Amino acid sequence: MTRPGWHQRAGQGHAEIIALNNAENISGATAYVTLEPCSHHGRTPPCCDVLIDAGIKRVVVAMQDPNPLVSGKGLQRLREAGVEVDCGLLEQDARALNPGFIKRMETGKPWVISKMAMSLDGRTAMATGESKWITSSASREDVHSVRAESSAILTGINTVLADDPSLNARLDDVDVVQPLRVVLDSRLRMPITAQMATLPGRTLILTCVKDKQRQQAITQAGFEVHGLSAYQGQVDLKEVMVFLGQHQINQVLVEAGATLNGALLQQNLVDEWLVYMAPCILGSEGRGLFNLSEMHSMADKKSLRIINMRQIGSDTRIRFIAK
Repeated sequence: MTRPGWHQRAGQGHAEIIALNNAENISGATAYVTLEPCSHHGRTPPCCDVLIDAGIKRVVVAMQDPNPLVSGKGLQRLREAGVEVDCGLLEQDARALNPGFIKRMETGKPWVISKMAMSLDGRTAMATGESKWITSSASREDVHSVRAESSAILTGINTVLADDPSLNARLDDVDVVQPLRVVLDSRLRMPITAQMATLPGRTLILTCVKDKQRQQAITQAGFEVHGLSAYQGQVDLKEVMVFLGQHQINQVLVEAGATLNGALLQQNLVDEWLVYMAPCILGSEGRGLFNLSEMHSMADKKSLRIINMRQIGSDTRIRFIAK
């Protein structure tokens, strides 16, 4: 009988352990796993040793673990113990299950998703900045699920000053580990009264100015301040991604305005665009999705590819990746 298992939270049992705990009479059985069983002591013991001790006869692995601490060592240990191993079955499907971990292991940077809500005519707010609410309550609930799946939520200081957002995941009857909140604040304008300081979880302020007095005030308010390099007077976005990767952030959800989204698009730093489109019109004076300069002809256009589309409430949710 098939006994599934999955890794639910960092520090808890990996999928193999959960599946074995759910099963009986497993000696001689075949284990099917999406990722190579680990072979090192991390937060949990090596899964390949547990499979060997359980008497598993064959292990079918979708993909080799890109983590250099594993990277084939688990497969080797299984084979040396006499376990039959097949690797590569449905590898692309397995990679799609966990793009954040795979990208961080292969590049040192997280998988970046930018979430945007827009009207049918591509506007994110009225000219005054009013934007509550363009999309339906169903879409906003769906966003909280995406937040809960993310390791960090990234925004810019302009969004904080305009909206004082909470940037937390709120799901009914679900115990959510709150994602890390990250604010790009090049000139340290973060209000010490921002509501993020009062919420559970950590908030990081990334800046490129050295104002020790201001840093101390922001730190005393409950934020963590980190200094990074500057690029054209702003925090270097490429260094931001390296910084987040170094802090073991697998998936970043960007919730920001047209300026930051334009800069991320210009530097090709977003892996996936998640757009909620509402069946409404905000007019030609409304605010757009991106602030982009130096686009004068069709040759300058940024092309994306739709990978998924579905209806959420009265809205349409579209997932894009770069072509």
